[in-house]
Amino acid sequence: MGEETLASESSVPASRPGRCEVQPAQTVSRPGEVASRRSPIVSEGLDNLGADGAPARLGIMGGTFDPIHIGHLACAEQVREAYGLDAVAFIPAGSPVFKRDRDVTPADDRLAMCRLATESNPAFDVSAMEIERGGDTYTVDTLRELRAHYPDNVELVFITGADAVAKIFRWHESEAVAGLARFVAVTRPGYTLDDEMRATFEKSPFTVDFLEVTGLSVSSSDLRRRVSEGKSIRYLTMSRVRDYICEHGLYRKER
Repeated sequence: MGEETLASESSVPASRPGRCEVQPAQTVSRPGEVASRRSPIVSEGLDNLGADGAPARLGIMGGTFDPIHIGHLACAEQVREAYGLDAVAFIPAGSPVFKRDRDVTPADDRLAMCRLATESNPAFDVSAMEIERGGDTYTVDTLRELRAHYPDNVELVFITGADAVAKIFRWHESEAVAGLARFVAVTRPGYTLDDEMRATFEKSPFTVDFLEVTGLSVSSSDLRRRVSEGKSIRYLTMSRVRDYICEHGLYRKER
């Protein structure tokens, strides 16, 4: 991810319990009725990838991004560098099936935060395709749409965590998923792939690589908790995302 200038942090007042930790950023706003208008298939910046016939690699990073944080960004950048990806598309989930047991922040807000977080890296882009599709969010549907859109010279590289890829055989239409993309499962330092799992993947139709990335102990659930408790999330996400959360009152407990 592009470097965030620390100078912009120096003028921010210290946080106080129960109060917004930053001054609202006047330039930050909701994108509006995102789902009511049809965007390009993927995004304006990525729709023509591979149109020149040259080999290209597109990284795909899906998730709820509620909110997006430095762990997501650092992971995407390290995979991009390790695999020579031409770009990474962040694709916020519309209605994630596996998170039906909790309230998820409106899609417009999550989409806006992703755009703010990635805007300083020219290799990153954000797609609203899952949000605009509507209905339940399944990886197989997104990969099919991407594969149908891009020519064969564009390789799809799906970025996920090692814990998630361990359950890949239980994903919706997993056999179809296997033929649609290469998978890169990111691991933290010290992670060891056991022999049973390694043998399982070697015999499966999935192409899965494991890549160790910088260990960052940060999660979206922790950021939501910290905000609800009036604690700082400075340096855990990009400053413009933090400003957006503050301005729109996201994750605050009703008082």
